[in-house]
Amino acid sequence: MIDTAGRRAVQRLVEQVAAAEVLPRFGHLGAGDVREKSPGEIVTVADRAAEAALATGLTRIVPGSVVVGEESVSADPARLDALNGDAPAWVIDPIDGTEAYAAGNPRFTTLVALAHRGRLLASWTHLPVLGRTATAVAAGGAFVDGRPLRVAPAGPELLDLDVVAPQPRWWTPATQAQMNSLCRSGVALSFFDTSGLEYLRLADGRRSAMVVTWEHVWDHAAGLLLYSEAGGLGQCADGRPFDLYGGNALPLVLAPDEHLAGRIHDGLRAAT
Repeated sequence: MIDTAGRRAVQRLVEQVAAAEVLPRFGHLGAGDVREKSPGEIVTVADRAAEAALATGLTRIVPGSVVVGEESVSADPARLDALNGDAPAWVIDPIDGTEAYAAGNPRFTTLVALAHRGRLLASWTHLPVLGRTATAVAAGGAFVDGRPLRVAPAGPELLDLDVVAPQPRWWTPATQAQMNSLCRSGVALSFFDTSGLEYLRLADGRRSAMVVTWEHVWDHAAGLLLYSEAGGLGQCADGRPFDLYGGNALPLVLAPDEHLAGRIHDGLRAAT
């Protein structure tokens, strides 16, 4: 569906769009360039411009493909149905970490993944300010700037295990109870601001595990393939892998192996 030349073309496109639509506006957004699209969630003119440019270019690279982007789904939730269709689907988050981007902080990424009938085929994670790009292809490995990625092996115990989770301001009362329960096992819990960067850190062996409490597909598709191709595992609370279309039993746990993922889920479930 997409060969080596096609994957390289996607990487060039992602990097070019970031250079043309994202970086020139970084640190230069005006009052009218940022708005709240839902409580606590903002969007910028750069998000919309980058997604539009990516959609145009990606569908040219793979004719007949469709786009499932964060901003297009925000405008028309029915676009998610394309993930269950016969056409190849591009999953796009033009700026993962819009809050950081709008504040002039470089901790944001551009995320693109190609899927077909719910199966991830390839992904691209680009860090515009830092000039780094991580790529993955199904059964072909994970790389950052050409260097192979591999998850860090973890021991069987939770004590002092490095676990990263969403910031407490996003927790529901049920999530708080789960996290409090997990912390009783002695994990070293810290919090992340941008999922794309954390998936890369996991795949590069700089993190041990992650707990995710939401399922927006554009936040996870690229990172899930990157992490799995680096040797990691994504497991939902019912033991199943993450379904791109949704309806997942959350939280999702990312861990180096099934045993550790199960131990983390057990620690979270002890709250109920």
